[in-house]
Amino acid sequence: MKIYKLTSFTDNVCGGNLAGVVLGADDLEIRDMLRIAGEVGYSETAFVMESTQADFKVRFFTPTEEVDLCGHATIAVFNLLRELEIVSVGNVYTQETKAGILNVFVTDCEVLMEQNLPIFGEIIPISELLDCFNNISGHIDKMPIQIVSTGLRDILLPIKSLEKLLNLEPNVSKIKDISQRYNVIGIHAFTLETLNRTSAHTRNFAPLYGIDEESATGTSNGALACYLHEYLNTKSKHYVMEQGYCLNRPSIIKVELSTTNGIINTVKVGGSAVII
Repeated sequence: MKIYKLTSFTDNVCGGNLAGVVLGADDLEIRDMLRIAGEVGYSETAFVMESTQADFKVRFFTPTEEVDLCGHATIAVFNLLRELEIVSVGNVYTQETKAGILNVFVTDCEVLMEQNLPIFGEIIPISELLDCFNNISGHIDKMPIQIVSTGLRDILLPIKSLEKLLNLEPNVSKIKDISQRYNVIGIHAFTLETLNRTSAHTRNFAPLYGIDEESATGTSNGALACYLHEYLNTKSKHYVMEQGYCLNRPSIIKVELSTTNGIINTVKVGGSAVII
């Protein structure tokens, strides 16, 4: 067993989202993985094992509990495996996760992970969100506040402007409450105003899972690309999300959609990662 530390969705150690990766984790018990994730201290740590159903089995742990899937930790895992020459450039691999068996595409400098097809859940009234941020009044855009999942359920919260998004002040206890009520990971707030001509600028809050704010979130941005495809009526199949600027860890998350007659049939999320 060996523990690595990486940062995903960036090409330098000053950006991205930190993730632990543990190789050779087959003999670890759940209590061992929780302990190691707590010691590593990042939002998620991935544990890589052998699989009878896929090329690899990967389990994901926050410092407090296991989650079904983690985008940035998957990106860390397969960028690391490429650097260690365990996987090869140009090939497609499968990973067994609690969210299902998913394809992972390895390029010379990036990794794209397949996510589940989008599930559009409940539309949430604005009144439910007012206590989640201390200064949200008048900030919410006209698009619906909706739960969307490409593997993990998140509340997608549209904000009118970049200034208003960057100035949001989260109320952690209230976000925990609504996350429990709706069985979601957290709130993924976004605006279409950006710093770098990307598709959206995002902030992610998941305090129920020990993450007050996250600098790069693969699953949430995969869901957001599907949401934008649905509500903006755009034919774009390539999305780039920027995140992490409030945490001084700028991150770039890429999402690719493929469609047939306007219906999404694959979702891929990816980016680069570097070893710390």
